[in-house]
Amino acid sequence: MSRKYEFHSGQRGSALAVRVTPRASRNQIVGMLNDGTIKVHLATEPTDGETNVELVGFLAEVLGVPKSRVEIVAGERGRDKLVSVLDMDVDTAHQRVLAHMS
Repeated sequence: MSRKYEFHSGQRGSALAVRVTPRASRNQIVGMLNDGTIKVHLATEPTDGETNVELVGFLAEVLGVPKSRVEIVAGERGRDKLVSVLDMDVDTAHQRVLAHMS
């Protein structure tokens, strides 16, 4: 479920629901669930900190934004996460994600 948010600082952005699977052969977006959740495989061990850092870096690369614009806002310890992307509307974010699906 992709939604537009206005963050407390007055900045605008989009929120992406992401389901992460660690221990993959490489970082890749493998699909999208019916509810809009993006399925991401990461080539990391399933430790919270390492997986989260890798996810932020990978999504920043996919979306073409600095890492500082990408933040995990919910689900830091689970495989289902809510990721905010500042200064990018949800349509642009989803177009860039779809372009990187394998």
